[in-house]
Amino acid sequence: MQRTLSHHLPAHVGATVRIAGWVHRRRTLKSVVFLIVRDAAGLAQVVVTDPAVRAELEKLSEETVVEVTATVTANAAAPAGVELTDPTVRPLGPPAVPPPFDLYRPTLTASLPTQLDNAPTALRHPRRSAALRISAAAVAGFRTALDAHDFVEIHTPKVVSSSTESGANVFALDWFGRPAYLAQSPQFYKQLMVGVFERVYEVGPVFRAEPHDTVRHLAQYTSLDAELGFVADHRDVMRVLRDTVAGMLATVGERAAGALDTLGVEPPTVPAEIPAVHFIDALRIAGAPADEPDLAPAHERALGEWARREHASDFLFVTGYPMAKRPFYTHPDPARPAYSNGFDLLFRGVELVTGGQRLHRHADYLAALAARGEPVEPVAGYLDAFRHGMPPHGGFAIGLERFVARLVGAANVREVTAFPRDRHRLTP
Repeated sequence: MQRTLSHHLPAHVGATVRIAGWVHRRRTLKSVVFLIVRDAAGLAQVVVTDPAVRAELEKLSEETVVEVTATVTANAAAPAGVELTDPTVRPLGPPAVPPPFDLYRPTLTASLPTQLDNAPTALRHPRRSAALRISAAAVAGFRTALDAHDFVEIHTPKVVSSSTESGANVFALDWFGRPAYLAQSPQFYKQLMVGVFERVYEVGPVFRAEPHDTVRHLAQYTSLDAELGFVADHRDVMRVLRDTVAGMLATVGERAAGALDTLGVEPPTVPAEIPAVHFIDALRIAGAPADEPDLAPAHERALGEWARREHASDFLFVTGYPMAKRPFYTHPDPARPAYSNGFDLLFRGVELVTGGQRLHRHADYLAALAARGEPVEPVAGYLDAFRHGMPPHGGFAIGLERFVARLVGAANVREVTAFPRDRHRLTP
């Protein structure tokens, strides 16, 4: 008899089925025991009245792995409207050592550090696993949306010979006696691959050695990167990004509807045209000094509130960041060279995406590095491709964990990360 997953049980009313999973909870009453079994698809309720079977259940602790053969019986009060009756219960392993928290409770009551210390079991909780299902659906939506725009998925090195962004710290390592670094971004490689495929994307880890201790930063996170050629300016990139985010949310709604229900989340609507403000206007709206070089988290929150109030939008583009705050490969605004053809996308008052138009002429790169007093040698291999013809291009990068955290309303990005890595955490 093939195994049946819990969410398929309603289609088998009256039939004998075999399920398998973990003992989620036992509820013992005077004449009956309700055994709740959890599998990857959800929960199934097993009704045990046989005294011999009840006696065996007393030996099984929560999280013990079991197999149940029983009859599917309709019961509107049970999970999915069915329950399993006349069961045979067989352990598939020894009684489990109970975890240091109750997984059957609606929410985990353990502190976040305790959950992270015990991640392999904490992630079994339906609310924790729901966030990861949403994350998986978001990645699928990212790929689907860009495939529809004729993008090609690429895979780039995560160990590099020089840092990608001079302003960010890097993790150094020994590469057969030579210095090397964990990649902060696939930026250089995705630009170079525009010269091959014109439109490319990548899903992969990036590493930032910045000493942050905040609820929104990780030392390793998953970056959803895209780059496209033959753009007029950054606004072409913004249009593709808008469609990509809309596609991600649509796929989350389709593939992770149950997970959204578990967390009580209603995905936001992406406007047909996301409102945009220039950096100068963003400072004024946020009440920041006019000479502020960047937006602080408090400014982003204020802008998020303004976007909701004025445009009924959870999303807001901020364009034209000062060139001094952007990497050397950023294209300046031809009309205002002190400002960039770059942008951030704010999602509910938090920076979610950074992007923009890049330089595409070799001479412009040399001039940009010289103006910043930065050497050419560390990036000479990257710059060489621009001698051989590159189109005007641009791209963006979405932080997956931050996207999911904002979508589900998590207070800390670690709540939606399976095994987070930060300044203090390198295990499990």
